[in-house]
Amino acid sequence: MHVARSLRFDPAPSGTFDARVESRVEAICQKGCRRVRDDISALRRGDPIPECLGLSPDECRSLLAELEQIMAVYGDTCRID
Repeated sequence: MHVARSLRFDPAPSGTFDARVESRVEAICQKGCRRVRDDISALRRGDPIPECLGLSPDECRSLLAELEQIMAVYGDTCRID
């Protein structure tokens, strides 16, 4: 099951979502629910994930915030992955 991108979080003060972050969010969501949760856990610990390569620390924080908001819709469990 791929994670649906039904929510939009805009961390940019100008009101425009950074396309570099958005493309990485899309790639992570394609991995499925459990892998997204694994990546969130890694980011919370400060561990690098491949999708953060080339992003600034602020962009990685935005990536984490976006993933957390998306996954909040699913609660604490993942269906079939």
